[in-house]
Order: sequence, then C-alpha cells, then structure tokens
Amino acid sequence: MKDDQHYEITICSDSVGETAEAVVKATMRQFDAQQVKTKRIGHIKHEDEIRAIMEEAAQRGGFVAYTLVQPELREMMREEAVRLGVRAVDIMGPMMQAFIDTFNDSPKRKPGLLHELDDDYFKRVEAIEFAVKCDDGRDTSSLLKADIVLIGVSRTSKTPLSIFLAHKGIKVSNLPLVPEVKPPKELFLLPGNRIIGLIMDADKLLKIRTERLKAVGLPFGAKYAVMERIKEELDYAQKLMKQVGCPIINVTDKAIEETAGIIMGYKQ
Repeated sequence: MKDDQHYEITICSDSVGETAEAVVKATMRQFDAQQVKTKRIGHIKHEDEIRAIMEEAAQRGGFVAYTLVQPELREMMREEAVRLGVRAVDIMGPMMQAFIDTFNDSPKRKPGLLHELDDDYFKRVEAIEFAVKCDDGRDTSSLLKADIVLIGVSRTSKTPLSIFLAHKGIKVSNLPLVPEVKPPKELFLLPGNRIIGLIMDADKLLKIRTERLKAVGLPFGAKYAVMERIKEELDYAQKLMKQVGCPIINVTDKAIEETAGIIMGYKQ
C-alpha cells in the first residue's frame, strides 16, 4: 500500500451486516491496515441500491464484502461487480450452497435470522446483564452462579473478555487479584475448571498501566505502574491460581477473540 493513499472496504447486507463486518475485521487484523477504512451499509432491499453502492465502490477503488440472502440481490451484486470491475466477496453464499449441496435443503432466504428473538438471544442478554453486575468483583456472592470466573491482576483484559464471552451466552464473573485483599470464600468453593487465570508479561503490563495513568491524569511513577509492584502482584496471582487449580492463560499480545477462543475450548 502507498503511504499517502487510503482505501475503503464496503460491507453490504440485507440485514444489519454484523456477520460480514466481523469477517472483514478479522481479516484486517492479519494485515498492516491502518489506511483501510470500512463502511457498513445494512438493510438493502432493492437492486438500485446495489448499483449505487457498487458505483461508489468503483470510484473509491476498494472492494465489497456482502451477506445477501435474497437471490436477486446477490445476482445483481455479481453483475455489477463484473460490469464495474470491482471485486465483491460473497461471504455467506458459498456456505449456503455447501449446505444445499450436502444436505439437500433449501434456505429460508430471510434476512436477519441471526438476530431473531429466540432462546439464544435471551440467553445472551441475561449473560451480558450478569457480566455487568459481576464486573470487577462487585458481587462476589454471584461467583457460584457464573459459568466462568476470570481472575487476574489489574489490566489483564478481564472486563472486555467477560463482555465478549457474554455475547456468546456465557455467564462470566471477574475478580481482580490484589495481594492486600483476601479473595472471597466463594472462589475456593468453585471447581478449578470453572476458573480461568489471566496473566501477562511484566514489561507489557507496565507499558499498559503507564498508558492508563496518562489517560486518567495520574502522576507517572505511581505504585500501580512500578515494575517491582507489578512483579509482586503477578507472583501473588500465580500462586493463588495454582492453589485453586485453574487453567492459566498468558494474554500478552493476544487479541480478546483469541483468548476467548481458548477459554471456550476449555468448556467443550
């Protein structure tokens, strides 16, 4: 990519477009893509909308990723891609065709089925509410109700992991570990496989905490961001994790999705 040039990926859907956007962003993480922006266009209903979108994409010089379940819209997307010379990636089509060919079934061709108010939807909502209520050790009495309890020192991604897993329908509580604070008794009543310990390399944690101090306007050199203190906290945390017999994940340089994938693998 040229340093002075910007690119755009247009994400199109006849629903909200979250599926296509998730695939695009997962792909972008594999590249040095600071110059690439995304534009999401959802609830596409008419072929004229496809024409306008593709003509704009042709002018901008990017490509299009789409999830369209209506056959006429998908066909129009393919035709416009050929006519304008714009690369268009059909994210859902090949998967649907594989399902048809393998199981001899026909798709419902109804946009937005992923977001219907089914049992899974309400399970996700309940899990998100639980994660918010139990964030950062707020409600230790609920530890026994959690599917997973995340433990670790400050800034080891406990909260974002809790919310990410909650969107998968998993009830997660998270508990900060501080040497001066005795862990709640509920933690020791849980089986080790329901607890996940999160650690991070000390130098990376120092960098993150130092940036956090700047963000909240606290003075540099506070105990929170001193290497000696960080090592003390990490040593204490790892001893406690071994005591409760839980898996330990080093989250250094891991994306939230990657760590969540490891955690969900433990649950299978």
